[in-house]
Amino acid sequence: MMMMGDEDDEEHQRLVLEQVFGPSISDDDTHCDGRSDSDTDMEEQHQRTVLEQVFGHSSSDEENDDGRSDFDSDYNWEPIEEVKGLWMLRNFLSIRQQSRLLSSIESEQWFTQPSINQAMRFGYQNLPHWAIKLSHSIRRSCSDSSFLPPNLLQREPLFDQIITNLYQPGEGISPHVDLLRFEDAIAIVSLESSCVMHFTLEELCVPVLLTPGSLVIMFGDARYLWKHEINRKPGFQSWKGELLNQSTRTSVTLRKLCSSAPPI
Repeated sequence: MMMMGDEDDEEHQRLVLEQVFGPSISDDDTHCDGRSDSDTDMEEQHQRTVLEQVFGHSSSDEENDDGRSDFDSDYNWEPIEEVKGLWMLRNFLSIRQQSRLLSSIESEQWFTQPSINQAMRFGYQNLPHWAIKLSHSIRRSCSDSSFLPPNLLQREPLFDQIITNLYQPGEGISPHVDLLRFEDAIAIVSLESSCVMHFTLEELCVPVLLTPGSLVIMFGDARYLWKHEINRKPGFQSWKGELLNQSTRTSVTLRKLCSSAPPI
């Protein structure tokens, strides 16, 4: 019997959902129609039930029998060889998981005005539930590999501060090293538009393509010695000789405050 690939499987799931719920239900839809949280929860529970009936429990958005959450995937970490301490997981989030994460971010209503494009939260107790789940999943994904030092991987909590950025075409970040008030190991989750992040050290410059659903971990030299930047001005966003089609990009950065850092 022929087995479906990941893209065919996701397309199959979309078709089943459309047959059950109508064309308005898709991976890319978000709830912007004023429905209450309880209405949305009931609809999502209905969708989960249908998916489990058709595809089995592996399609559930809750934790599976092995304790892995809806953010988990197969972990194919790759090092960026030129930058010591820089690792990327390109398939961290599936299309469905990216859509759900974007919906969770939208539900926070942080970016209700064009002038607001960044939201920061400090303290583990102040992180949204989805950010805590995201942090747990990052830990599990790193545990499957041996690249992150044990003292970083086993700290509690792994992260207690997040920055969520909403970038419009042409917007980026200037070259910088994150403040020393934060500990080693910084994670960046990319959503929506792809972009190129440049890592620079003196005369060296290493471009890294950040694709939707990817996860980047910076520690050691990559965190403390290399600067990183994103220049999204026209003509600057190209990869392997081809210009990238720039649209809205959302990113979530997770960090850990040093115990000696003064209160915010």
